Amino acid sequence: MDFKTLVNSRHSVRKFTPKEIEADKLELIFESAQKAPSAVNFQPYKVYAIKSNDKLEAIKSCYHREWIKTAPIILLITGNHSMAWKRGGDNKDFTDVDAAIFADHITLQAAELGIGTCWVCNFDVNAVSELLELSAEEEPICLLPMGYPANTEIPPKKRKSIDEIVVWI
Repeated sequence: MDFKTLVNSRHSVRKFTPKEIEADKLELIFESAQKAPSAVNFQPYKVYAIKSNDKLEAIKSCYHREWIKTAPIILLITGNHSMAWKRGGDNKDFTDVDAAIFADHITLQAAELGIGTCWVCNFDVNAVSELLELSAEEEPICLLPMGYPANTEIPPKKRKSIDEIVVWI
């Protein structure tokens, strides 16, 4: 699949089949994420792959939408601010930027394998931190429910026009 086809086909999936994702596909997804660029190559992120029934059900309860219960696996992307590069001058912390690039590598590789994902950022961060016993330095950035889509139809994407997002100078 070429890149244009990939980005046009990747979309947020909110209903999954119960089929487990094969170990070799998960390994490929994580290998692709490992290659993600980060500011000054500090790589201040980590992924927790949650698939054991007790932890999975507990994590699902940290998000208020019912559809998440169909996900056979949920990835938690975390960032460590103490490890991240800070830009000189304004001390901008790049943890969120780096974690987002890392997560996007996951979503794109998953999509290429026919696996659906959905970024979830509006979840109970404190509950997730407690459930997974995260250190004080580790911030939950996003949940990525993953699985094989129950519906393979690609919904239309509502996007701004190129003229609205590109400024030529």
